[in-house]
Amino acid sequence: MLTHSTLDDTAVRSLVADAVTAPSMHNAQPWLFEYARASRTMVLLADLDRAMPLADPTTRALHLGCGAALLNLRAAAAHAGHRTVTTLLPAPHTPTLLASVRFDVPHGPLEVGLAGLHDAIRVRHTSRLPFTERRIPAGLRAALVDAAAGEGAALTFPTAPHREAVLDLILHAEGYDRMDDGREVEQRSWTRDASAATSADGIPKYAFGPAKRGGAAPMRDFAGRRPIPERPYADFEKSPQLALLSTTHDTPADWLRAGQALQRVLLLATRQGLASSFATQPLEWSDLRWLLRDPRSGAGHVQMILRLGYGPDGPSTPRRPVDEVLTITP
Repeated sequence: MLTHSTLDDTAVRSLVADAVTAPSMHNAQPWLFEYARASRTMVLLADLDRAMPLADPTTRALHLGCGAALLNLRAAAAHAGHRTVTTLLPAPHTPTLLASVRFDVPHGPLEVGLAGLHDAIRVRHTSRLPFTERRIPAGLRAALVDAAAGEGAALTFPTAPHREAVLDLILHAEGYDRMDDGREVEQRSWTRDASAATSADGIPKYAFGPAKRGGAAPMRDFAGRRPIPERPYADFEKSPQLALLSTTHDTPADWLRAGQALQRVLLLATRQGLASSFATQPLEWSDLRWLLRDPRSGAGHVQMILRLGYGPDGPSTPRRPVDEVLTITP
């Protein structure tokens, strides 16, 4: 049952603690939050110090990660009983100001549907482990499509030959990455040694997952060119279940909407027992990204490739302390 809670500093920190569990490219966590007590307003800002100039030169992926954090914030607020009004890009001349969320707005919407997803926020983790071949039921696929549509994006499950074309593009992009010295260095800068317990961001070695011995699942290998001693091998799905998340346009506001749609899909998938991971490699190459579109319609801009299925949950990855990303002002 939804119950209205106070919004003291402790509650604000709790909301942000939920928000920052969102996924982001290479777990860079490129977000900052500022809460003004007087106006009961939270603003979300891009932390450009955590941008990736080579793999994400337009900051599209950065916006997606921030959008996912924004959806978590909205879900946490709804669960706590707060009526909120969210505005994307409220200051057009300040592009790093991505969104504002006003709390306890009279007659504002209480997002009950999001509140019901709150329990999945701390459970969802990216899984780079093999999934089973069990198929996702049609009813659940339809529910995931509806979840994306509720945030202004389209989710589609490509079928052959489009699906095979997408898998080929992912494979080509992974090869491009390995041949690009700059991108190899950039990715490596966001990987962490397993012994670095003090790290609060990036992908730790324990979350790389096993090396792929067989199967067609599109896995990014965070080991890059480096051999990882004693790293296990595993067989992945022969018929991976992919979903493409798209928007009609391709502006920063669309990227933020796509990030919110992505997280809403992920939270619902988690609640329904699905594991998930991402295949963003061809999205990071402009000459490959446009080829991802459905060849029948040729419409829309693909923002994310999801791998969904039944399998083990991935391990949790580190998060920056709330006090590092949150500022509270009078």
